[in-house]
Amino acid sequence: MSSHGAPIPMTSRPCGPLTGEARVPGDKSISHRSLILGALSVGKTEITGLLEGQDVLDTADAMRAFGAEVTDHGNGDWSVFGVGVGGFAEPENVIDCGNSGTGVRLIMGAMATSPISATFTGDASLNGRPMARVTDPLALFGTQAYGRAGGRLPMTIVGAVDPVPVEYTVPVPSAQVKSAVLLAGLNAPGKTIVIEAEATRDHTERMLAGFGAEITVEETEAGRVITLTGQPELKPQKIDVPRDPSSAAFPVCAALIVPGSDVLVPGIGLNPTRAGLYTTLREMGADLTYENERTEGGEPVADLRARFSPDLKGIEVPPERAASMIDEYPVLSVVAAFAQGQTVMRGVKELRVKESDRIDAMAVGLRANGITVDEGPDWWTVTGLGHGNVPGGATCASHLDHRIAMSFLILGMATQNPVSVDDGGPIATSFPIFEPLMSALGAQLVRNNQ
Repeated sequence: MSSHGAPIPMTSRPCGPLTGEARVPGDKSISHRSLILGALSVGKTEITGLLEGQDVLDTADAMRAFGAEVTDHGNGDWSVFGVGVGGFAEPENVIDCGNSGTGVRLIMGAMATSPISATFTGDASLNGRPMARVTDPLALFGTQAYGRAGGRLPMTIVGAVDPVPVEYTVPVPSAQVKSAVLLAGLNAPGKTIVIEAEATRDHTERMLAGFGAEITVEETEAGRVITLTGQPELKPQKIDVPRDPSSAAFPVCAALIVPGSDVLVPGIGLNPTRAGLYTTLREMGADLTYENERTEGGEPVADLRARFSPDLKGIEVPPERAASMIDEYPVLSVVAAFAQGQTVMRGVKELRVKESDRIDAMAVGLRANGITVDEGPDWWTVTGLGHGNVPGGATCASHLDHRIAMSFLILGMATQNPVSVDDGGPIATSFPIFEPLMSALGAQLVRNNQ
């Protein structure tokens, strides 16, 4: 699959039981951060289990452009010889971040307090996404940004020559914004403070501490207060990337809705700031169990077993859980279609500005497949039809969004009629082995142009 080539129309047909092990790729969030923090360290960082999706490969290319030596040793094993905090060189060419909002926003933060300039671009989807949520706080350090109207890519970032430390309250829950500010704070003197009223995924904080940064996290009445002392010498690490819980969501959710299924996802990361989907599914009546729970590299890990669950019930998902499962709402809405009753999802306006407007994309596609969906600016409701009752039969637009494409392909595994997507190519950005992995479990996926 390619996120940059010709469209790849795909169809998912109703299938028999899904069984076996789903060895999903490494965690995308941790993979991005491993490369970036490795590049900001002094010495050799060794990474195993790196996600080799296009998003992460684009970040690897970006780190090379900033002067780090990044080497692919095969089979997910990579090394990064870093240049140290403040050691980035000015890239000779435009940095193409493809489809990755995480990649571009974190990289902007990492270079924002170095006296260099860099121009960023991406694919059509990324170039339509707002960057002001990151460039506004970066401006507090003394960074300048020049982009298209609406704060959109292509955009040139001019790093601060004499950066100052910043205290910033994140206006909406966003791990990307928080992480960009913290990465910028690395090369600013003194203490940079980030306050978030609602906790978001904390991989950046955990990994900064692991690389030797002086960072504290305090729970207060105002929220989580994260304090980073700038200008450390980060120490290279050995990182074993756990399997991505967001990617695992697809085989797990498929197993819940396809009769007779029993799927094991080994070594999945279960960081509490990322595991909201699995809590929600259990509340809906899903047969999910954690086996062999353990800690690896400071992150909680377990083997997750998912079995067919014919008696799923619609629930109201607590809004405060949104940050811990924001990327999983599209596939949750697919599971909700097979539940009895309404599943209500609130506090999810962040979905409107992802790779696509994910609320609108899923609502339109689900309705075309016979499901009732109501929506508002920051909420949506799916009225489930119960197991075996979802008609299917439609072709859905992926909007260059990997999670939309995969969600509708999961839908088609349990509908009465096949479900198609206009382009499965973007799946390669986060889950390049989705097609063979799901097929090995028993899914019936076909490319329509072959």
